[in-house]
Amino acid sequence: MQSFRTELENPIVEKDIIDLEKKIRLYREGAIHDEKFRSLRLARGIYGQRQPGVQMIRIKLPFGKMTFRQLLRIADVADEYGSGNLHLTTRQDIQMHYVSLDRTPELWDQLEREDVTIREACGNTVRNVTSSPDAGINPQELFDVSPYAHAFFSYFLRNPICQEMGRKIKFAFSATENDTAFSYIHDLGFIPKINEQGERGFKVLFAGGLGAQPFLAHVVHEFLPEDQIVPYAESVLRVFDRYGERSNRNKARLKYLVQKLGLEEVLRLIDEERIANKVKSYPIDRDAVSFPNLPPVVAFEDTGIEKDLDYQRWLATNVFEQKQQGFYGVYIKVTVGDIRTFKARELIDAIHLYVADEIRVTQNQGLLLKFVRKEALPTLYKNLKEINLAATGFDSLADVTTCPGTDTCNLGISNSMTLAATLEDLVYEEYPHLIFNKDIKIKISGCMNSCGQHGLAHIGFHGSSVKANGKVVPAVQVLLGGGTVGDGIGRVAEKIIKVPSKRATSVLRVVLNDYSTNALAGENFHSYYDRLGKDYFYQLIKPLADLTNLQEEEYVDWGHEETFQTAIGVGECAGVIIDLVATLLVEAEEKLDWAKSSFENQAWADAIYHAYAVQVSTAKALLLDKGVSSSTQAGVIRDFDQHYVSSGEIALEGSFSDQILQINKHEPTESFATAYIEAAERFYKQMKTKREEAFQL
Repeated sequence: MQSFRTELENPIVEKDIIDLEKKIRLYREGAIHDEKFRSLRLARGIYGQRQPGVQMIRIKLPFGKMTFRQLLRIADVADEYGSGNLHLTTRQDIQMHYVSLDRTPELWDQLEREDVTIREACGNTVRNVTSSPDAGINPQELFDVSPYAHAFFSYFLRNPICQEMGRKIKFAFSATENDTAFSYIHDLGFIPKINEQGERGFKVLFAGGLGAQPFLAHVVHEFLPEDQIVPYAESVLRVFDRYGERSNRNKARLKYLVQKLGLEEVLRLIDEERIANKVKSYPIDRDAVSFPNLPPVVAFEDTGIEKDLDYQRWLATNVFEQKQQGFYGVYIKVTVGDIRTFKARELIDAIHLYVADEIRVTQNQGLLLKFVRKEALPTLYKNLKEINLAATGFDSLADVTTCPGTDTCNLGISNSMTLAATLEDLVYEEYPHLIFNKDIKIKISGCMNSCGQHGLAHIGFHGSSVKANGKVVPAVQVLLGGGTVGDGIGRVAEKIIKVPSKRATSVLRVVLNDYSTNALAGENFHSYYDRLGKDYFYQLIKPLADLTNLQEEEYVDWGHEETFQTAIGVGECAGVIIDLVATLLVEAEEKLDWAKSSFENQAWADAIYHAYAVQVSTAKALLLDKGVSSSTQAGVIRDFDQHYVSSGEIALEGSFSDQILQINKHEPTESFATAYIEAAERFYKQMKTKREEAFQL
């Protein structure tokens, strides 16, 4: 691979990209351990695919926002480096697939030319900060949460406290109490509030999450002032980094830390960290998210479609009036979240005269256009219809959310993409009146990990398998009763029964027909489900789980022609464990350089945290020499004292715990940073010398 050089003007980004190229080269030469390199590339948005030798690239779009030029740049990059397809995700990101690892630095460079990043889109970092897509134009919102989401993105990107956590962290901002950003399933979720004094703040939801074992978030603040949300989140991350699980990746999320220690204790630890925070108050720049350029006032042709039935349905299901008088928001339904690059270019050509220069990716894998003048709606619809992007029923029963499943994901068990499209077709063909129903959501994941959010679906499916007649049959786990209630309250869908995948269409028919027949007048799906109960639905669907009458085609998964077989790889969303002593000591030395560099830039808090990481890595390395593996940073600190300090093998001025945990006993001042870095360097050199001497014996 030829050495890569970027021409970007931003020195921080330039350094990131050149460093990635260097690390790839060292990895190819065998100088970087495979597991260490995996951790590094994941934090740069580079994710292994089901197909060997190629990568999925995840683009981090804060709260799903992009301009026309950015979307066009992304399309060009996907053509040059990927497969020519863009996949919209439930976290308002865009993914491209089939990318060569060696070309990822060039790809990143090309994206950054339009201020688009892949940094920390994957890995054990703060993932994309999401918000309600209609934030800023929602008629019911108290204020626009976009600047707050942007502040979180900016503050935590490249922040040393969240570069090597035990697992990922997810933040979300909802525009209103309708909670369309799903605050209740996030590590930190925020719902805007205004107190009696007219001050802005947020209701704060804490330690929620989906995955294989969903947890609903706890309300930890009914009103947290706007200048306190960033400091609070920083304290949360510091606690999670120190006490979060690192060995058992299935228990390494924040929700499990709360389960282990208890909510009260975790909140106490968070409060204890406040003194170490970089900032005690962080005023939000409310103008950080610029107002988009509005569409020009132009003359509109007479389309003659105002009375067209499809147009009227589109208006009813995909269009809403903004809080800005005279303007409308328009949603585009994108089937399974896939849009080809040529279609993205056609889209810009079709809309650029009629909408503002801002597009947002939605949580249900669609797109939102903003500031459409009322008189422009017929022409806009006509243009969208010509490129097959005017499907009705956005965010309705006919708008199914799905992850890529077995198409590209290592963890996929059964197909989700083709199943999602099939269920949508079923609704359009057999239940056309339900395209107006936005109270029932269908969500599908290819496995139990809930990337397709099946855990919060009214009607959910996740990939699975069953055995029958000596063969493996592709199956789906059926879930019912989940969804958003509002103002931070949500429901986790209950597992009902497994059925062969090809019978998912029959499951949907059975449930919808029963709802039509047995729901009381005005009764929503949640009330209907609660009134009848889980066992009722088990008995209702049970005949479809009968494996004695399997047909030959049921051994073949959706979208496939070959007989089904499970082929599950190793997931990369979870933490990577690196227990190589030499690697840890090299990392410690590298972090010491980072600490000194941050100090030179007068970033005292960053320097202190890097120095803290130096000591953790060093102590962990020495513990591994004794065969002691600690699953948390707090455990490393405790075990080092037990195995080295208390035994007298290593002499420190006091305990290692006292030394390293000075970090949360002092303000992050220049004088403390000086002393703390010096202590970290002494400790590192002392331990390195000890290990070298041991090898010379």
